[in-house]
Amino acid sequence: MNIARGFLGLSLCFLCASVSGLTAQAQTAAPVPPPPAAAPPPPPTPVAFNDALLKAANDLFSKAKLDSAPDKVILVIDPLIDGVTGAQSNATHLEEKRVVELVKSNYPRFQVARFSSESVAKSPVVLIGTFTAVNNAGAAGGARDAYRICLALADLKTKTIISKGVARALPEGIDPTPVAFFADSPVFAKDASIDAYIKSCQGTKVGDNIDQAYADRILVASLVNDGIEAYDAGRYRDALDVYQSALKTPGGDQLRVLNGIYLSNYKLRRTKVAMEAFGKVVDYGLKGDRLAVKFLFKPGSTQFYTDPNVRAPYEAWLEKIAERTAANKGCLEIVGHTSATGLAALNDRLSGLRADYIKDRLEDQERSLRGRILATGRGSREMIVGTGRDDASDALDRRVEFKVAKCST
Repeated sequence: MNIARGFLGLSLCFLCASVSGLTAQAQTAAPVPPPPAAAPPPPPTPVAFNDALLKAANDLFSKAKLDSAPDKVILVIDPLIDGVTGAQSNATHLEEKRVVELVKSNYPRFQVARFSSESVAKSPVVLIGTFTAVNNAGAAGGARDAYRICLALADLKTKTIISKGVARALPEGIDPTPVAFFADSPVFAKDASIDAYIKSCQGTKVGDNIDQAYADRILVASLVNDGIEAYDAGRYRDALDVYQSALKTPGGDQLRVLNGIYLSNYKLRRTKVAMEAFGKVVDYGLKGDRLAVKFLFKPGSTQFYTDPNVRAPYEAWLEKIAERTAANKGCLEIVGHTSATGLAALNDRLSGLRADYIKDRLEDQERSLRGRILATGRGSREMIVGTGRDDASDALDRRVEFKVAKCST
């Protein structure tokens, strides 16, 4: 009996040891690797501009959610813009023309009306859209080798996005040159109205609400459009009247309006009033901690262009920037930028030298600014447009920025 029990005990101990060993092996075994992540989808294939626009526009109108809409739908177009700068260009104007032709020929349910305060009051469907230079593969800092077309329909009755259309276009044959108003505008600064427009197009899906800031300011947007059309047509007195009216409208204190008042007065040769208006443009930019001014320098130089038609306002701009900065008792960081043309090291140096030049000029204008301005250069690392054309279409890449800085004392 004792022998049997001993034998059984030995057997059980052996079994326990075996199980314990197996458990230890299981605990020390290499973990099973997770399944490989799914490969990201390939980037869209850009196609010719006309084909890309037709694809986006046909998707937009054929898929519009119009179940409860009347048989005839009023459609207005809030002018399409560059998705980064907010500027209208020859390319965006061509887009609008082609879209209107398509609607009239293929989508008769939509009745195209002029974008005006009268049409906006009827709560129509509004077409908005952006046209943006991008790196097609999504590489940060990569060459902008395609254009992204984004179109959206916003129903002002329901305050929702009812359709969208997107496509990618090849850059060949595209003219992104800004129209007169935006080409002549001296400054670029962050503008809540433009941001709201871009967000309503690029940051939404069908069924989403329109960005509230966009909905609140669409009446002003229609007035701004009247002003831009008048300015582009050379009707500067009419443009000034519209911009002054827009400024008095709720939501009218925005950069396009202030720019319009300055530009119209300048074209009317009302120099003193124009520079007072430019001072308000400067105050607007400095209040937002960023004011980008389009000073045009000679290639590879720290000297302004000698063409009097181009250079004429520069002295007055510098004087007003110095005056407003001194009045605000603030400090500035002046940042020079270049396009990507040329060697990176040379661009870094050139952008820094241009910032130094502007710094010296401001300090000459206002001695109280000495010791309150820092000049730096970023070369081509912070391009806004990034197409590398080195013409009027990407002038913002060769800008000088003024940023409010914390004073050391």
